[in-house]
Amino acid sequence: MSETKQPRMPKVWEALIPVAAIMVFMIVGTVVWGMDPHIPLVLACVVTAFVAAACGYKWDAIITGALDSVKSAVEALLIILCVGMLIGSWVWAGTMPAMVYYGLKFISPSVFLALGLVLTAIVGLATGSSWTASGTVGVALMGVAMGLGISAPLAAGMIIAGAYTGDKLSPLSDSTNVAAAAAGTPLYDHVGAMMTTTVPSFVISFVLYLIVGFVVIDTSGYDASLAQGIMDAIAENFYLSPWIMLPVLVVIFAAVKRIPAIPSLLLAAAVAAVIAIFAQGASVPDVLIGLQAGFSIETGNEYADSLLNRGGLDSMLWTISLIMFALAYGGMMEKCRFVESLMGGIVKRVKSTASLVAATIITGIICDVILTDQYLAIMIPSRMFRDEFDKRDLSRSFLSRTTEDGATLWSPMIPWNGCGAYQAATLGVHNFAFMPFAFVNLINPVLAVVITAFGIGVKYKEYDGLRGAELRAAKAKKKAELAAAKKEAK
Repeated sequence: MSETKQPRMPKVWEALIPVAAIMVFMIVGTVVWGMDPHIPLVLACVVTAFVAAACGYKWDAIITGALDSVKSAVEALLIILCVGMLIGSWVWAGTMPAMVYYGLKFISPSVFLALGLVLTAIVGLATGSSWTASGTVGVALMGVAMGLGISAPLAAGMIIAGAYTGDKLSPLSDSTNVAAAAAGTPLYDHVGAMMTTTVPSFVISFVLYLIVGFVVIDTSGYDASLAQGIMDAIAENFYLSPWIMLPVLVVIFAAVKRIPAIPSLLLAAAVAAVIAIFAQGASVPDVLIGLQAGFSIETGNEYADSLLNRGGLDSMLWTISLIMFALAYGGMMEKCRFVESLMGGIVKRVKSTASLVAATIITGIICDVILTDQYLAIMIPSRMFRDEFDKRDLSRSFLSRTTEDGATLWSPMIPWNGCGAYQAATLGVHNFAFMPFAFVNLINPVLAVVITAFGIGVKYKEYDGLRGAELRAAKAKKKAELAAAKKEAK
């Protein structure tokens, strides 16, 4: 009787095959042939399974990796469906049209980007969800941008930057809690550590959006009739009143009371449905169809129609199916140790603290690409680099901050990542189109490495739990110790 072949870790060249497969299939399929990314992802899954089998993995192990990954995201998939229903109900209620109407009425093109950044960040911070921020106020801001003549990729990049800033700093955020738990640090220590890199990145981005608004955007060519046409179409077809903004207050209230995402989204959708019936004259079947298939109207204004005809549970099924295939691919990559094979040599090459930060960030971004899941992209670098951070006497909150500086902020940039698929579908702009304009997401990882190289924002274990004067004294003591050690080494 022959012995059962034991599974082994793939060699580096073997681990590169699934990575090359997803890159080639995606580029050829989506860019060259103009396909949706689903079938290229399925083909990448097939290649990954064959390579895993060649490394001794049985089908049961391979499919378990895929299914466990999909199961871990069931709640996120349900949230996506709830956001689809929320958008449909908010359009029916007039909530989203009202946000666009008043945005066009009071916001000028010059300050739109800067104000939009702050607004989406506030919603993301309050709700703890970049998805909710982009799916509600983000969609409305896309409509405002259309009316103001601002390019969709520029507006979408700003929305992504604001939404992920708020999400990243919110104690209510799933990714924030996952990062803290994965690194083994208290939640509020993690949030405090992130302020060092996130707040400066946000301020720099705010200034850049102001510069773009006042200097780069040519407001002299702004066609006011376009905005007026959208406003007229909205005013003619919707009853506008401050109280139809009640669903927004429901979302904020739910965030303050820490009501979980799914019930809070469903509650906001239910309130919007009631408003649609009593304020907009919709029938119960109309509202229920809107929750399923989205809102549909012909106003006579093509720009208003493209803005208003959206939402519904059905609109998210494309995104759901893409995320499921992406998760299956990522699950097989982790279960069959492809990631471990690819990343194992990185830790050995780390020398300075700055290179450790850079390696952690780059690993998170690579995981965003090859594992297609934000949570895995946060957890794997935490596991890989935890011992190295400990050896250097660095705080676990410094580790958790660094994982978010890379993995969290880059997850919406990758088209086949779950976050990227959702954001592209919700905002109607391809990830590679809005990527250059998501300033916070681009600046933050670079800033994290640069300030670490200068010894700024580096957190040591002895800083944990210290505040105010005690923290300043500990930092001064550590600085003196490092200077003495450096002098002695010379």
